[in-house]
Amino acid sequence: MANTAIRVRLTQGASESDIGALKAWLERERKLEALRTSGGLEIQERAGAQDSPGSPMGAGMDIVLVLIGAAAPKLFDEVFEQVKSGVRAWRENRRSVERGEPPEVDVEPAGDGG
Repeated sequence: MANTAIRVRLTQGASESDIGALKAWLERERKLEALRTSGGLEIQERAGAQDSPGSPMGAGMDIVLVLIGAAAPKLFDEVFEQVKSGVRAWRENRRSVERGEPPEVDVEPAGDGG
């Protein structure tokens, strides 16, 4: 099955506020915002599949971007690159406005979004 979802997972020192801030950042990325407005993309927070003991509560959350509609598989690579670019920009911004290193962020295909 073609990829229609992207999982964004914050690791190493991520807080709940980091997750909310990154989700809001991605929602404002121009291309992603246009897709959301047209109904072709949903951005959701979901419980992470690999909660590790001792990690902050928020770090167990993932941000999942789900492409919707017949064109979803064709758009996947473009959206995947846009998400990676948005994550890089968010980390740079986070580095400039807060102390310490921003959390590491893994961006990967999430299969069918389920």
